[in-house]
Amino acid sequence: MGASLWAAKRVKEANTASPYAFPKYTSAKGTNANSASAAINKWLKPRVPDGCVVHSFRHSLRDRLRAVQCPSDMIDQIGGWATAGIGQSYGEGYSTYQTIEFLDEVILCTQPIQS
Repeated sequence: MGASLWAAKRVKEANTASPYAFPKYTSAKGTNANSASAAINKWLKPRVPDGCVVHSFRHSLRDRLRAVQCPSDMIDQIGGWATAGIGQSYGEGYSTYQTIEFLDEVILCTQPIQS
């Protein structure tokens, strides 16, 4: 969607040697999430207010999805959070179309951040 789709296309175009978008942090053996997070936080530091870290974006995403009355299990699916209960793992989950509907609502309802 929007800028995310644009960015994903740029990543794919720039990386033809690996099946992974960020091979510095991911391989067939696993993902080094701590190193990736540290690198993103280092890049963010001069660009965001003090105290903001990449994890803050996950909290903001959850808050914005709640604001548009997105169901909790869909919020968990979008954010990659584990869900409670065995029944949550049954079936295919929400479709891409259903997910896009809520993400579109977030975009429409989000006010620009004032600096």
